Amino acid sequence: MTTTNNPHIGSDFDTFLDEDGHLEAATATAIKRVIAWQIAQEMKAQHITKTAMAARMKTSRAALNRLLDETDTSLTLATLASAATALGKRLSFELVPA
Repeated sequence: MTTTNNPHIGSDFDTFLDEDGHLEAATATAIKRVIAWQIAQEMKAQHITKTAMAARMKTSRAALNRLLDETDTSLTLATLASAATALGKRLSFELVPA
C-alpha cells in the first residue's frame, strides 16, 4: 500500500519484509509464537504439567519443550494435532488472501 501524496510514507511492513526476503520467516515465527502461547495458556487453565502433557501426547518432555519454544518453527501437523487432542481441542486452519 503506497501513497503518492506524502513522500515520507512508504509501503506497509509486510511489503518491506517481502522485499527484504524475510516475510516467510517472520510469518512462521509469529504463527509459532501464537500457537505456543495458546497451548501454554490452555495447559495452565487445565492445570496440566509439562510431564502430564507429554504423557497425554505420548511424547517426550524434550519434544513438548520444542513445541512450546516460540522460536522453533520446525513443527508438524501431527504434533499440533496431538497437542490439540491432549487438550480436548481441535485444530482450525485456513488460507487467506495475501
